Amino acid sequence: MAVSLGFHIVFAALAVGLPALLLFAEYRANRTGDPVWMALCRRWARALGILVAVGAVSGTVLSFALGLFWPGLMGRWGAVIGLPFALEAFAFFIEAIFLGIYLFGWDRLSPWAHWAAGWPVAIGGVASAWFVVTANAWMQTPTGFATVSDGRVVDVQPITAMLNPSTPVMTTHMIVAAYMATGFTVGAVYAIGMLKGRRDVYHRRGLAVGLVLGLALAPVQIVVGDAAGRLVADRQQVKLAAMEGLWRTTAHAPLTIGGIPLPSQGRTILGIRIPGGLSWLAYGNTGAVVHGLDEVAPADRPNVVVVHLAFQIMVAMGFALAGLGLWALIVWIRRRHLPDTKWFLRAAAVAGPATFVALEMGWVVTELGRQPWIVYGQTRTADAVTSRPGIAIWLVATVAIYVLLGAACAWLLLRLARTPRETGALEAAG
Repeated sequence: MAVSLGFHIVFAALAVGLPALLLFAEYRANRTGDPVWMALCRRWARALGILVAVGAVSGTVLSFALGLFWPGLMGRWGAVIGLPFALEAFAFFIEAIFLGIYLFGWDRLSPWAHWAAGWPVAIGGVASAWFVVTANAWMQTPTGFATVSDGRVVDVQPITAMLNPSTPVMTTHMIVAAYMATGFTVGAVYAIGMLKGRRDVYHRRGLAVGLVLGLALAPVQIVVGDAAGRLVADRQQVKLAAMEGLWRTTAHAPLTIGGIPLPSQGRTILGIRIPGGLSWLAYGNTGAVVHGLDEVAPADRPNVVVVHLAFQIMVAMGFALAGLGLWALIVWIRRRHLPDTKWFLRAAAVAGPATFVALEMGWVVTELGRQPWIVYGQTRTADAVTSRPGIAIWLVATVAIYVLLGAACAWLLLRLARTPRETGALEAAG
């Protein structure tokens, strides 16, 4: 399941973010008649078709995996979380139908009708992500049900479950991350092209559109991430302690930057500690008490080493991307254009994969941080997972499928990148 989620999230994020760039580029092309904007739009549309096709396969694998591998989750809680999965399917159908219209309607629809066909693709992608993340948010803060003495779930309220306390922050965090990852990835593609000497209008615009989207959202994501941290402090104190490597309940708790947890010794070494920093970030008071890992038995703790390091990587990536945005803003204020030095282009090229590293690390924190619970405080992961033999075979088969899919996707995208651009006016414009 972890392999499937880690693979699928890359394509899901791009399917959420790329339609927005398509709509912007096609709007500019229709308004101005500029062939550069239209060339960008057509190239991104073909890439989106490839990404959605691969993402549909990995998403289908995940759908089967829920029923096959998690009988204790779906058997007990299916009535509570079934609604967002059903609505996600409808959102994906709308996205896929209009993506087909969009891809095959270039010469069959008027320019503005074709542009309008892209809106359901963009909305459907965001809606799909929102519905799926509400189900995961419910697993963090389960609501919308009651239980009786024998453990049966009764009085199910699917809408209440879907709109649980974690939904606003987690859905916003994920959707912003998807747009950021898309923007930085697109910017990275054109930064690499410019490093190879292709400094025409086509590459400059591609770089600018991608980076503006990613860089504008980087500080927004820091604010949303802070809200997510406060929610964790309120609802999942053990996860917060694991994220921060805090072993003992402490007033005036320090914020640890970096560091390596040593579970056998119950301490975190080599970190930079800011006195009272964690208390202030979690509760707005430098003297507040922050609950530590010592309040729960070792069997009720997540893997502190993995959760802490993943959290540190995610935060470091987020602030590095915000720093890249500050660099670009200073140059823009001074010169009225994005920086185009080799060092900036190198940083922009690295930012693309870096955002996906941050995205993956964020989900590692989210999922491993709530262990040993699959539904926090209600059902343990060990009680939800299948006991059938032969799971290792499924793992090997899943990895093999994803290796083949990833290779095919990379080959198709590289082939698309080498395809000559569709207008001869580009060289003249450059």
